[in-house]
Amino acid sequence: MDKEIYLDNSATTPVAEEVVQAMEPYWSVQYGNPSSPHMRGVAAEKTVNSCRTQLAEILGVNPRELYFTASGTEANNLALLGTANSPYLLRNPGHIITTPIEHSSVLNVVEHLESRGWSVSYLEVDQFGRINASNVLELIRPDTKIISIMYVNNELGTIAPIAEVGQIVKQANQGRQHRIVFHVDAVQALGNVPLEVPRLNADLITFSGHKVFGPKGVGLLYARRGVGLRPIMFGGGQENGLRPGTENVPAIVGLTRAVRLAVQSQEENREHVLKLRSALIEGIQAVDDAVINSPADGAPHIINASFPGVRGEVLVHFLEQKRIFVSMGAACSSRRGVSHVLKAIELPHELALSAIRFSLSPQITLDQIDYVSYSLEETVQEIRNIYM
Repeated sequence: MDKEIYLDNSATTPVAEEVVQAMEPYWSVQYGNPSSPHMRGVAAEKTVNSCRTQLAEILGVNPRELYFTASGTEANNLALLGTANSPYLLRNPGHIITTPIEHSSVLNVVEHLESRGWSVSYLEVDQFGRINASNVLELIRPDTKIISIMYVNNELGTIAPIAEVGQIVKQANQGRQHRIVFHVDAVQALGNVPLEVPRLNADLITFSGHKVFGPKGVGLLYARRGVGLRPIMFGGGQENGLRPGTENVPAIVGLTRAVRLAVQSQEENREHVLKLRSALIEGIQAVDDAVINSPADGAPHIINASFPGVRGEVLVHFLEQKRIFVSMGAACSSRRGVSHVLKAIELPHELALSAIRFSLSPQITLDQIDYVSYSLEETVQEIRNIYM
């Protein structure tokens, strides 16, 4: 097959043509700084405010609850550190509940807070990375201040029961002097699973542009009114004083268009991706001894699988020669050996070393998946013949 087949969409997605077109004027024609008082600046400010209003409408929130950041990672940092930096919590570090399979932009912040005197409890996960919402209630303590749970795991596709956890947190907060803040990393959820922000009962939700066919360099934080975030950077007071720095207007425009496109076509895309998923799983299962590590009821776009006797990194590069692009897991940790997610689900070491992640998109065709399935079986056998 001449055309490359890109199956690493959980790492990043190509920017949609409609998004490129929407962004183009803001590079060179409508280039003003939103903080400038002249007409160019006022026009840029109106654009940013319009984007904020559009995103708020799509997500079902108030525009004043949305803050633009430079990435999903920054949004996660702002959510957690911005909560922990309140005057009360600086004097009285509390207790955090999270999972061992969060993105590194959450786990590393949690580790940092632990060094500042916070205590941490990790929810148990099963062999597919699933949590039991009732376990959250069991772990809540009088000093619990933050709960952070990823909606869709970026390596396994596991969907967490966020709405159920949100309801538990809401009930636990009744009568508490200091509320528990519930944070959700929804970077992999947006556009891939139903996402009704008000129904989740979350205080903080983070998103990223380049996971939904938008540009890199832009993220979004939903912060419920009254949550009391403090800035973690200081400067000119943009984003209502919470996130300083000149707004990246082209990227904000691109993010807005990408989110709108993703939500508008979500049902149609989901139906197609589910067909791709079913066909790819069938192809994976045709490979001798292959093991599917993702749950059957996971997000449709992510499949993690192991091929015993074949190192994941070797398989990635062999498939690359056939113009098939997959990954070993999260892009931010793919060069660090066995992923912390696979360790957390206690995947046997041999299976963990041979694991790769396929992440689908609506642009992929069934014919391409057929080619991937054929190539996968052929390539795994080729590598086994070399190394075994």
